[in-house]
Amino acid sequence: VQLQAFGGGVVQAGGSLRLSCAASGRTFSNYNMGWFRQAPGKEREFVARISRSGNTYYADSGKGRFTVSRDNAKNTMYLQMNTLKPEDTAVYYCAADMARITTSASGYDYWGQGTQVTVSS
Repeated sequence: VQLQAFGGGVVQAGGSLRLSCAASGRTFSNYNMGWFRQAPGKEREFVARISRSGNTYYADSGKGRFTVSRDNAKNTMYLQMNTLKPEDTAVYYCAADMARITTSASGYDYWGQGTQVTVSS
């Protein structure tokens, strides 16, 4: 499956963004999906995941502010990010795996190219 993440940009602290991850090439509904982010000089970290059945799980950093969802008819996963903070600044990546549902980046076989999110204070 090929993934393309988009929707990043520059936003002021307290603002919102919605990221999208468009999938192509395989049956999107067969994949567990995840969002990760990587800030300069830091490791890639888990943000949120959504299973094939729609079960969601969030990193503590995004709980109550981020919402992950998917639209299988549109082959797209979303990440709604509200009340953004400067520490949310990072490149955000989407990922997919057919077999595993995990918070570990190593557990995903397919990755999108990333979209930059910059939150100004």
